[in-house]
Amino acid sequence: IGAKTPENAGFYFAWGETYSKSYYNGSSYTYTDNPTTLPMSADAAVVNWGGNWRMPTQSEWNELREKCEWRWVTVNNVKGYQVTNRANGASIFLPAAGKKDGRTLFDQNEVGYYWTRWLATKHEAKSYIMHVYSDWSAQETRCYGLSVRAVCPKK
Repeated sequence: IGAKTPENAGFYFAWGETYSKSYYNGSSYTYTDNPTTLPMSADAAVVNWGGNWRMPTQSEWNELREKCEWRWVTVNNVKGYQVTNRANGASIFLPAAGKKDGRTLFDQNEVGYYWTRWLATKHEAKSYIMHVYSDWSAQETRCYGLSVRAVCPKK
């Protein structure tokens, strides 16, 4: 959301917040509910793009991981993964956009952090993410600013 090109990080969002901001930490975090799955009213993709767009589930990220070929590439000086579906050749570039903690951008051009719709059930301060680097399914503190790559499921 907010990316003008595939290699652009776009806006950063805290989990459950639907707007980008300049500072990401616990004191600036405004979403206090603890749903198992993020409601549509708190989904950055739904609020910003509308239609059938929404943030992906952990299982949708897992499907992407399992059914696609992943290649670490550089596109216009931005490192990330070119992800290509083995069955139909469709692809997406996931930039190593890093994450925002406070005003600082960490791990840019090294790691991609992407939100899912699922809350980490054993630790309510965290949500599941797609950690595009080494640990494919991880958890991240909800107040950090991460990128969102939305999905639009067919009806």
